[in-house]
Amino acid sequence: MKPQLPIREHYSHQVHRKQRVTQIILPMVLVVLLMIGLIVLISLSTFTSGGDVGRWAAISTIWIIIPILIAGLIVLAVLVGLIYLMARLLGLLPTYTGLAQDYVYIARGYILRAADMVVKPVIALNGFIENVVAFFGRITP
Repeated sequence: MKPQLPIREHYSHQVHRKQRVTQIILPMVLVVLLMIGLIVLISLSTFTSGGDVGRWAAISTIWIIIPILIAGLIVLAVLVGLIYLMARLLGLLPTYTGLAQDYVYIARGYILRAADMVVKPVIALNGFIENVVAFFGRITP
């Protein structure tokens, strides 16, 4: 058997246990009881004689649509914020994009020059070989 170390109860662990009960478990139990109570109340008022099923169906539809509407409003707010930011950025961007375009144009010149310098010996060698082949091609009938 493995020896067990003594468990020390720190003050923070005790506070955590109290908070777990009061801030997590108790609210969840209350919400579950409230939901069960609402289900029983709605079932009794709907399925007894004279219950208005159409009205409760409309109420249920409203409660289903409310989260979708809230999500839509959040998406709309994000979209409006992005449009506002883009409008603000369009005032700043032409200056910096023009500057970036100038630097890219300068870099393009250096890149083309370096590529030409790398390929120049190969082209010169191929030209020399073609001249030699052409020269000896004329000599031999």
